[in-house]
Amino acid sequence: MASHGQGAPQGPQPLPGIEHVIAVGSGKGGVGKTTVSVNLAVSLAKLGYRVGLIDADIYGPNVPTMLGSTRQPNIVNENQMEPVLAHGVKFISIGLISPGDKPMVMRGPMLHQIIRQFLQQVQWGELDFLVVDLPPGTGDVVISLVQTVPLTGAVVVSTGSSVALQDARKALEMFHQVNVEVLGLVENMSQMTLPDGTVIDVFGAGGTAMTAKQFNLPFLGSVDLDPRVREGGDRGMPAALGSDESPRAQEFKAIATKVAERAKEIASKDEQVLEIS
Repeated sequence: MASHGQGAPQGPQPLPGIEHVIAVGSGKGGVGKTTVSVNLAVSLAKLGYRVGLIDADIYGPNVPTMLGSTRQPNIVNENQMEPVLAHGVKFISIGLISPGDKPMVMRGPMLHQIIRQFLQQVQWGELDFLVVDLPPGTGDVVISLVQTVPLTGAVVVSTGSSVALQDARKALEMFHQVNVEVLGLVENMSQMTLPDGTVIDVFGAGGTAMTAKQFNLPFLGSVDLDPRVREGGDRGMPAALGSDESPRAQEFKAIATKVAERAKEIASKDEQVLEIS
């Protein structure tokens, strides 16, 4: 790691070999942000991209369970870690390093150090996308992330309910304040279809698309409320692994495709700005 003396790099530094860093956030917990992060990463890998995933939700590290691997990462070169591979996705989580039910009790500076280690002391290799699953809210982890590495953009996850969208708008404003472009919004648990075909509007389907339109942002897609998504996460077999005939796998694939397109579009625009300047 760089020293803090004279001549040390200032501001966020790109990670060698990593094309796009994408944060996935939400204004509140309980909207399925980690479920979307995991399935987005798996879907990108299924599309043929090289993908990594950072579980930055230090207090609630659920990614190892959802990806079905709790193997501790190998330590190499004294202070470097190898990410764990699951379903074509390289990932790292505090849940791999400190497994079990023991809570992580720490303050801001310690959180910042962990995020820096996950970014700079993990041997990610060559990646097209590094997805970062943020904790709920607008706290220290987001600041640490944007201070450490340039982000291509962010994805905001919400249900369609007015309460959830109220907090999602705070997340949108947070990303605006730290100069991170929002790739778009995802509506999770949008509606529920019963076996007889009856559709139940549980959380207010369509509310997230309306919010995206209000903010002049892309709506990346919606995922229905489906027990099989929860079951897949509990078993370490994300719904995105399903066949092309699986409705949920199709939904996550469509979202991943739009995220990849938006990331490339933003990166291309940034390159043009740099060329002009």
